[in-house]
Amino acid sequence: MIARRLLRGAGPAAPFVARAQGFPDRPIRYICPFPPGATDDNVSRVMARALGSRLGVNLVVENKAGAGGAVGSRLVAEARADGHTLLNASAGNLTIAPHLSAVGYNPLRDLAPVAVAGEAYSLFAVNPALPVHTLAELVAFARSHPGVLNYSSAGIGSAGHFRGALLAEEAGFQAVHVPFPGSAPAATSVVTGDCHLIIDPVAAPHVQAGRLRALATLGPDRWDAFPEIPTAAEAGFGVHWPGSGWFGLFAPGATPAPVIARLNRAFNDSLAEPEVAAALRRFGLKPEAVTPEELGRRVAADHEAIGRALRRLNIS
Repeated sequence: MIARRLLRGAGPAAPFVARAQGFPDRPIRYICPFPPGATDDNVSRVMARALGSRLGVNLVVENKAGAGGAVGSRLVAEARADGHTLLNASAGNLTIAPHLSAVGYNPLRDLAPVAVAGEAYSLFAVNPALPVHTLAELVAFARSHPGVLNYSSAGIGSAGHFRGALLAEEAGFQAVHVPFPGSAPAATSVVTGDCHLIIDPVAAPHVQAGRLRALATLGPDRWDAFPEIPTAAEAGFGVHWPGSGWFGLFAPGATPAPVIARLNRAFNDSLAEPEVAAALRRFGLKPEAVTPEELGRRVAADHEAIGRALRRLNIS
């Protein structure tokens, strides 16, 4: 009787403490907010296997695509905050999508930053039939053919959409945006010649197979997988574009600090494994271990800067 009264008096915080101490105690839902074949999906599956080994439970990847990543992100934002539902987010679905529609969550309040898989490189890639071999030649072609050039992306509000609009603004040409339900079909549309350009890491295997031609890379430096391809900055573009291309792990906003710390430690330890790091590099990431606080500051800064750019570009 006394024990029951003490437990009742402990209030609602007691179960959270117990869960934090015993975490994880069952399989974890690992939500990928994009379709299979997208870079986010590839990263999700690599990190789910690595984390499962370190945490001692299965991490089950679930693709919950839609609305530029907002559908899956909202699912996690509304999930029970005990660390058993996690989000493999891209910068786009937390710093772009919330500015464009009523996504149902505040990325700065309703999702807790955990860790970063890495900064993502992207490729400016075109169909080989397009008579351009450099980013400067692409810009010249677009200027001399107003409104003819089009570019595909993983959807309205995706990073590819945003970057295509930034390129057109900076270089002073008009281009048509063609959204697709995911990066994989967007890349296929350029391979088949239905679209001219894509700015996305998913273009990498098509470039390696000769199905697409790479003009430049976008990232902190030259991409190791394509050392001969210059960066956009070397061609004079993209130097001051807001935001970046990170992929990171998030939990529901009220997740206890001990759970966040456990996940961060396991995630960063996984990044140090040679096999994990090599796999992430194949998908266009530069692995980067950060603290939850560092990720939180990055999200907040990108969210603010990208919001200003979207309003300037009239993307809505």
